[in-house]
Amino acid sequence: MKKLIQFKNIIKEFDGNLVLKGIDLDIYENEFVTLLGPSGCGKTTLLRILGGFLEQTKGEIIFDGQEISKVPAYKREVNTVFQKYALFPHMNVYDNIAFGLKIKKQSKDVIEQKVNRMLSLIGLEGYGKRNVTLLSGGQQQRVAIARALVNEPSVLLLDEPLGALDKALRKEMQYELKRIQQEVGITFIFVTHDQEEALTMSDKIVVMKDGRIMQIGTPADIYNEPANEYVARFIGESNIIEGEMREDYKVFFDDRVYDCVDFGFKKNEPVDIMVRPEDLEIVERGKGTISGEVKSILFKGVHNEIIVQTVSGASKTVTMHVLQNHDLTNEEAGEKISANDFYMDLEDVANLSDAEVIARANAQAWDTDDELVSLSKVEYEVKEEPGVYPVTFKTSAGTAITVKITVLEPKFIEDQRKGVGITAFDFYKTADELKESIALDTDLCIWAKAEAWDLEDGSPIEIEDIIYDFDEETITEGDFPITFATKGREFKVHTTKSSEVGKKVDILFSPQDIHVMSKMGNL
Repeated sequence: MKKLIQFKNIIKEFDGNLVLKGIDLDIYENEFVTLLGPSGCGKTTLLRILGGFLEQTKGEIIFDGQEISKVPAYKREVNTVFQKYALFPHMNVYDNIAFGLKIKKQSKDVIEQKVNRMLSLIGLEGYGKRNVTLLSGGQQQRVAIARALVNEPSVLLLDEPLGALDKALRKEMQYELKRIQQEVGITFIFVTHDQEEALTMSDKIVVMKDGRIMQIGTPADIYNEPANEYVARFIGESNIIEGEMREDYKVFFDDRVYDCVDFGFKKNEPVDIMVRPEDLEIVERGKGTISGEVKSILFKGVHNEIIVQTVSGASKTVTMHVLQNHDLTNEEAGEKISANDFYMDLEDVANLSDAEVIARANAQAWDTDDELVSLSKVEYEVKEEPGVYPVTFKTSAGTAITVKITVLEPKFIEDQRKGVGITAFDFYKTADELKESIALDTDLCIWAKAEAWDLEDGSPIEIEDIIYDFDEETITEGDFPITFATKGREFKVHTTKSSEVGKKVDILFSPQDIHVMSKMGNL
């Protein structure tokens, strides 16, 4: 196949901002090439440079063996179809298509022959005298394509031409565009941010990000063997896992070494692993590759999307000390008072206030009518060192209770493999306080001061799982373990089979389903 277009180190700068950062790309005759990427990645800029609407800051464009950077747009063998179509509203369909031929002063019979051929090609025979403003969006788009093709360019540039169409019409036009390209036998260069359009129509996809090319390949290559996490996430849905390539055909992740089909990486090189949701199968426990638990099920029409958690997140287990209710009664004043012992972090001592001590101890007083009574005094002396310190709460009538504050060195767990830090403290509660809780999981987090954070940047991470084995309605005095955990490894599975939330299952996949990719920083 003949090489038609060569982009050589194309750089484009706008007001000091690099939009294209050294693009090298070869395009061949009769190819359907799609430039794919999000808004701002540079794909439309590259198309406009080829069309002659913009000039690159640096680099060369070779077209059929000739450097064309200084060739004006109207002399280049390319035509462009824009997203807005740019049809002439005062002209009918025939005159819109014939416009370029009339500019070239071709004879009337030649124009008629070529326009009629285009009307047949786009399936609009008999529409020549129609007002273009009365056509549907799909019909207008076909007219715009015909107007560009009638000039017999070597290359047709299409700048997101399907963006204004509804979903059903967009699908129809995908097939139409591919049919037209194959019938006219010229090169199409198509710009889109829609992965489905790219996969459906293209011979070659060029995935772009931030002015650079991430990967070039056939739709099958891009989908099945993405070069990195960005491409994997942009094309289709993916399960992405951090791992390590131990050696050729052996990859390590989630505490195990798995066989794979990838090779050529450095020994023990950090990598990303992709497994497509449709390549996973949910099977009975003991019959799969990884064990897990079904966390959610979402019906998506042709399949179910099932989330299976296979690895727990970073976790910290603490003890909840459940006490019997221990109200103290002041018969003379007609008051009752209660408070709990509590634990606190040494780092919090410096900023300790009366209000916080009252809150942490859940201290309160009330009269015989169950009306709350103010705590007039909070007496404590807590040093900035680990230890056990008394704290006394009093009302103005002299009703008092003394409990303990236990100050501890900060204790937290750093899970380097998951990149998560997590901390929580033992705490005291009464059975009544547990029974009165409206949102127990939330209260347990508050009482234990459970927190998690990203070890890399310190940003907070949500506590996803709170694991305990008691019934707050029947709980009695004693010590109870509570585990606070961040989100674990979750696999997204696309399957036509059904399951149920909470079911213990296995996930089955083969070495061919594991796709090892270079980490973005290694590219």
